[in-house]
Amino acid sequence: MQTKRPQRLSSRAMAYVLAGGRGSRLKELTDRRAKPAVYFGGKSRIIDFALSNALNSGIRKMAVATQYKAHSLIRHLNRGWSFFRSERNEFLDILPASQQLDEENWYRGTADAVAQNIHIIDSYHVDYLIVLAGDHIYKMDYEIMLQQHVDSGADVTIGCLTVPREEASAFGVMDVDADGRIISFLEKPADPPGMPDDPNSTLASMGIYVFDWKFLRELLLKDSSDPNSSHDFGNDLIPDIVKNGKAVAHRFSDSCVRSSTEAPAYWRDVGTIDAFWKANIDLTDFSPELDLYDNSWPIWTYGEITPPAKFIHDDEDRRGHAVSSMVSGGCIISGSEVRNSLLFTGVKANSYSSLKSVVALPYVNIGRHAELSNVVIDRGVEIPEGLVVGEDPDEDAKWFRVSEGGVTLITQSMIDRLAASK
Repeated sequence: MQTKRPQRLSSRAMAYVLAGGRGSRLKELTDRRAKPAVYFGGKSRIIDFALSNALNSGIRKMAVATQYKAHSLIRHLNRGWSFFRSERNEFLDILPASQQLDEENWYRGTADAVAQNIHIIDSYHVDYLIVLAGDHIYKMDYEIMLQQHVDSGADVTIGCLTVPREEASAFGVMDVDADGRIISFLEKPADPPGMPDDPNSTLASMGIYVFDWKFLRELLLKDSSDPNSSHDFGNDLIPDIVKNGKAVAHRFSDSCVRSSTEAPAYWRDVGTIDAFWKANIDLTDFSPELDLYDNSWPIWTYGEITPPAKFIHDDEDRRGHAVSSMVSGGCIISGSEVRNSLLFTGVKANSYSSLKSVVALPYVNIGRHAELSNVVIDRGVEIPEGLVVGEDPDEDAKWFRVSEGGVTLITQSMIDRLAASK
């Protein structure tokens, strides 16, 4: 008699991505879009990393909960992630905050964003739910984390970064025993606990949780009826499980995916202008810590149909060229000098302009003789001829957003305000 081959755990799991946050520290970059919908890496959006991890891990059932200014995100998901086929028992559901429980409450917290959709999750008959944040850059095999969850018999398994103790005060951290069981969860402690095998390091929460769905379902129903709860995983549900159940830490280093050229355990929160600029510019390095060229773990996204990038003019003072840069499809470098920069789809740099350490989002047009350095330019901005940014921070700050690290953010409304002043 033929025995039935066991299913991979990922085939019995659903990835539930929380993608409703604004990301206010990104300032004007999130005025029109949620943080997970912000562009990254030349052609992707931030949310593509969590979704690609799930897809590459073998998960074919996904849901994305949206709330803040979700149109850009929903449009991207419809265009770039519509290849799932229900007849193959696979899907990606978009779950906007739609007052599922009553006519008064939108999503009240991260746990409530799951609780309001219990009946939808029930309909897909999954055994495990992986709750993910949709706003971090990393590559991770969730199957490995699922296997640890099942083997340990945990009520919740929490993905954790290993960070130096002196840096851990900015995170929610885990105090664990020698077996990896979480003894206590501490939110941004002044004196973070060390790890049993490394007293100089601490485990910090990644906001990734694995649950048995039946267990989480009951917990969510209980939490929903608690008037004193903020209905949040980090504030309410996780501390309760640590105290009354079994919470186990999963180290990111055990499941992170990296090619031979990548640094170990690459993870970035690109939640500030400085962090966003640096993570993008780092991709132009000779051997970047994040390898986007690894075809064994691709970052799936919506790929626009564009012509190849073009470089034109070859005069001494008018030569279209790019050095140590990433230039996407549809870009035209027309007699412009581009160095250590990342240009998204359809950027046009006109003659005699100079770009140094510039992150230009899609369809930016840079006028002649413009000189830009250490700049992030929002989508579709028209940079006027002769604009100089990056040489005089005080002057730049009069018109643009200058970060603590000296990076200048330029949006079209800022350019319009500058033009109106002349």
